[in-house]
Amino acid sequence: MAATQSMGTLPSGGGICTTVPDIFYLPELVFGGLVWILVASIHVEPQNPLGWVMFVSVFCFVMTFLWLIIFMAGCHRNSSRWAAADFAYHGLAAFFYLSAGVILAYITIVIKSTGLVKIYRTYISAVVFAFLATLLYFLHAIFSAIRWKHF
Repeated sequence: MAATQSMGTLPSGGGICTTVPDIFYLPELVFGGLVWILVASIHVEPQNPLGWVMFVSVFCFVMTFLWLIIFMAGCHRNSSRWAAADFAYHGLAAFFYLSAGVILAYITIVIKSTGLVKIYRTYISAVVFAFLATLLYFLHAIFSAIRWKHF
């Protein structure tokens, strides 16, 4: 964490690239985007559980991008309510990605028995990225809770 940024303030502008937990925004976007791309690159079958995975990856990608823009623009005005909202969003995103990762892992195990090697390998990659995104969102939520506590 940057020496000039205390835990009780919200960064804006380029400061989000140097402070914890905000440094996690870009990796969250990258890994979440990879889950979205990998699942969407194959015909989504079965639709119901993989539809949830697609919803989670698209929703979290869009919301994280909007959150990043809001923080970069300084629209939060260093309010403790934004710090609470940051914690709530990232906690929800971690929970969503955990559920999507478990569903995707189950579907991947089922696909393995069908012998569709290309789909299996693609889904394995998506599972790994989903759990990495889960970890990043979880860490972001934890550090956001600590920051919120210091407001």
